[in-house]
Amino acid sequence: MTLQRFARNALRSTPWKNGGGTTQEIATWPPEAGLSAFDWRVSIGTVAASGPFSVFPGMDRTIVLLDGEGMRLRSADGRVVHRLDEPHEPFAFSGDVEVDCTLIGGASSDFNVMTRRAAWVVDVRVFEEGLTLGAAEYGVLMSLDGHWQAGEQKLNQGEGIWWADVRTEWRLAPLSRSAKLVAVRWKPSAL
Repeated sequence: MTLQRFARNALRSTPWKNGGGTTQEIATWPPEAGLSAFDWRVSIGTVAASGPFSVFPGMDRTIVLLDGEGMRLRSADGRVVHRLDEPHEPFAFSGDVEVDCTLIGGASSDFNVMTRRAAWVVDVRVFEEGLTLGAAEYGVLMSLDGHWQAGEQKLNQGEGIWWADVRTEWRLAPLSRSAKLVAVRWKPSAL
């Protein structure tokens, strides 16, 4: 059973090999799995330069703009054509596709979820109102804006919780105006 708190400003930042940005890893399952072996991974990426996204065969990806002017995403085959410029709006696409990113302005940061589709189905949503989030054995909550009550935990902006191997239901309540929270839950794939 794993239940971990995190804060965006305390996550270690790792530069990309191509020099185009950095990654702050929130959680990977199983723990310590490398880039080719994880079942799911959640991170915050800062895109500092336009260029190609890494290809992750067999993965489903969801990206949520956190700050900055955003980016245009386009694949050569036309399967992905999207302007990611609205903060806190999840956008899902296949990790199998070669996607080029063009920054609209300066650097932008985004919340990234990658999921091995043969093993897991992911649900990524952004909430602005209180609710009871149905039980899931694996998941992540992070306050995108404002303050939230998540069960017994108070989450300030940029703070979150991830859990694994413990079926958990969350009562979520915003504690400030215009508060937004991203919730990620995984369940085993039926494939």
